[in-house]
Amino acid sequence: MHVPKLVRVLSMLDAVREPRDLEIPGFRTLALSGSLRNHWSVSKSANWRVICRFVAGDVELVDYLDYH
Repeated sequence: MHVPKLVRVLSMLDAVREPRDLEIPGFRTLALSGSLRNHWSVSKSANWRVICRFVAGDVELVDYLDYH
């Protein structure tokens, strides 16, 4: 069930240059705080999120995790 949206999110991460490029309806993009400051979250479903950070126009440190 997770695969189709996960493929869309990862494809978008390959194409974007900055966090605002991820402001797509349904992605629920969110800037994170605390120990994940400077990282961004894209909602997959329920508690699952794809997180990453942007450095010089590139996406790095991509992870898929249960946020809660």
